[in-house]
Amino acid sequence: MDDMGLYQALALHLDEFPQGFPATKSGKELELLAYLFTPDEAQFATRLSLDYKVLDEVSETIGISSSEGRQLVKAMAKKGLINFRRGEEGFEVSLLPFVVGFFERQAGRMDANFARLFEDYYQEAAKDLFSIEPHFHRVIPVNETIDFGIEILPQDDIGVILSRKKAWAVVDCVCRTQKSLLGEGCDHPLRACLVMSDTPGVFDNIPQMEALDLPSALAVLKQAARAGLVHTIANQKKDISYICNCCTCSCGILRGIAEAGIANVVAKSAYYAVVDEPICVACGNCQLFCQFGAITIEDVALIDPVACVGCGICVANCPEDAIKLFHRDLNEIQPVPDTEGDWLSRRAEWRKGI
Repeated sequence: MDDMGLYQALALHLDEFPQGFPATKSGKELELLAYLFTPDEAQFATRLSLDYKVLDEVSETIGISSSEGRQLVKAMAKKGLINFRRGEEGFEVSLLPFVVGFFERQAGRMDANFARLFEDYYQEAAKDLFSIEPHFHRVIPVNETIDFGIEILPQDDIGVILSRKKAWAVVDCVCRTQKSLLGEGCDHPLRACLVMSDTPGVFDNIPQMEALDLPSALAVLKQAARAGLVHTIANQKKDISYICNCCTCSCGILRGIAEAGIANVVAKSAYYAVVDEPICVACGNCQLFCQFGAITIEDVALIDPVACVGCGICVANCPEDAIKLFHRDLNEIQPVPDTEGDWLSRRAEWRKGI
């Protein structure tokens, strides 16, 4: 098989994952893979799955030695293409999906060429990638914006999600990095996305990561909200490992709303914003900060409950405290998968029905 055939095989393999990796008419997905994977790495990757496999067994299937397999794994892990760990039978390896997966691990090594390749692919593939349910991400509201007395479930409480972890770090947003390299960057903070782990100290001394304690991680979230960034997390209740602070001008997922017209590109939170009209002075600050075009200004601010995703950014930035979040009716709340495995199963079933 020639090199392009290897990349074609890898592209098809990645598209078999529930996350998807849609083909394009231009073949930009092949150029993107060729930029990230050597031919040997592409061949190796086609034998991997989302589940961990024993490295020596994978190496044997493609006719390379254990030492050659280990060298490939080291190089691919350094490039953020795979996960590996030590298992009972030796080293184990799994392939990351495209998103959320190896694309998000490219912030530290992205250059203008890769940024352009991704953009070209995105423009062709976004609708196919982000129109599938359940969604990649769901919105989590800013904590202090929910009306007093309304119960906040643990899976909706950003403070609870963070406090359950043992290690935290802030990283550069890969999406704003990518758009900046194209000369299309926005004014939102670059270093604003959080990763977290159950293992204390796991982020210490890792390049491109700034290890934090819990108060500092909470401070990052507060600063992000004040800058108008929307908190989004993996669309599951348990085992959350990152918090993206997103904008519709740069975020690959949220741009699906602004550019591709995909109304349900992200799962809304269980809340929606309501204006206290006697207090509102129609200053327009909420409209300025709303990422989703849900607010218009007349004598008072008017919020479209359908367009509102319940992020709470308008609440956090209202100088008059005239907006609060209230709980949606139960029939309006999208069910949240319990675990990543549940999310994968639901998405795989949805794609089978296409």
